[in-house]
Amino acid sequence: MSESAKYILGIDLGTTHSVLSYTEKHLEDASVEIMPIPQLTAPGQVESLNQLGSFIYQASEHEMGEGSRNLPWTTTPEALVGAVARKLGSKTPLRLVASAKSWLCHSTVNRREAFLPAGSPEEIAKVSPLRATELYIQHLKNAWDHANPEHPLTSQDVTITVPASFDPAARDLTAEAARNLGIEHLTLLEEPQAALYNWIEKTGDDWRNQLNVGDVVLVVDVGGGTTDLSLVAVTEEEGNLTLDRVAVGEHILLGGDNMDLALAYRLKMKLAQEGKDLQPWQIQAITHACRDAKEALLKDQELESVPIVVPSRGSKLLGSTLKTELTKQEVKETLVDGFFPVVDIDEHPVQKSRGALTQMGLPYAQDAGITRHIAAFLSKQSDSTQNVFGGMFGQQEKPDFVKPTAVLFNGGVLKAEAFLSA
Repeated sequence: MSESAKYILGIDLGTTHSVLSYTEKHLEDASVEIMPIPQLTAPGQVESLNQLGSFIYQASEHEMGEGSRNLPWTTTPEALVGAVARKLGSKTPLRLVASAKSWLCHSTVNRREAFLPAGSPEEIAKVSPLRATELYIQHLKNAWDHANPEHPLTSQDVTITVPASFDPAARDLTAEAARNLGIEHLTLLEEPQAALYNWIEKTGDDWRNQLNVGDVVLVVDVGGGTTDLSLVAVTEEEGNLTLDRVAVGEHILLGGDNMDLALAYRLKMKLAQEGKDLQPWQIQAITHACRDAKEALLKDQELESVPIVVPSRGSKLLGSTLKTELTKQEVKETLVDGFFPVVDIDEHPVQKSRGALTQMGLPYAQDAGITRHIAAFLSKQSDSTQNVFGGMFGQQEKPDFVKPTAVLFNGGVLKAEAFLSA
């Protein structure tokens, strides 16, 4: 912690979006604010958005002309980051760096090696997962410094969230990316813990009335690339309620990326029934289009469908440009039935080949049923709560699984009406 810091900054470094929040360190009852991040939304067009898209686009030398890359703090940014990267990448996915956070925790690759975008031609510039992480933080840092020149980010206290299941190497690389930019007053905070703190902050002192000693809270954090599961026990210390994290689930590469891929393959099957086959690069392109369509359909209750244009290389491919649509019903069926089915506690993940979920080269979970992963996690953790609460359960037989007394869901997709009403 820095004694001279005026602000405490929080960076949510997400798989698909990154957010910068801040509060005044020495101000009583200071509120937490979200900082709008200036970013290119189209060539030559800058807008300030509350989220920075966690995407990098490796543009060709003829794609972005002079003056079209200008940002408020530079005319020559090192990389195209954010909304413009996402938009251009949906049309030319071979040039798009996406899911860098998932690659950062991929232990079977060299995370310092420049290979992203994975599978792209040699002539396209590459970055490492570490460098991509650094570029996202750098953009946030530049935006902050431009708005607060008297209080540069490197002089503030900075907290960056990471998945609870990040391995030590991924945590170290995240910290290294920040320190490479001069950020020394750094704290890494596990995302489920951050979600719980956020709930406490919004609830105020009333959280102590909602939870009792002996309660067990299951935190389900579904992000863009991972699902994090944690158990938090409510205990007592010197007459005060305390929260102790007692268990963390395995690192599950299962989240919004998988949902987007599943939606893309659903559209692929729909087009195949019309006699129209897609190439792998086209599937990758509509995956990004499905992400945008999914977010729009889940956000807008009145919207029933979103058109999807399948890019082509030359007008003769398949005769003409392909068009289809993604409907709200298709999204609900795919996401609710495929990722959040109703299951019994003894229904655990099925290990089987899921080609649709491994096209991007990441070791995604083979079973997309998040609820089955939750069931497996709870079935393994009875010892964790027994160890914390000791003799609290008296002579009762140890249960076969933990039955949480409260569940905290965190993740944008879980706030959608489709899930709230499922």
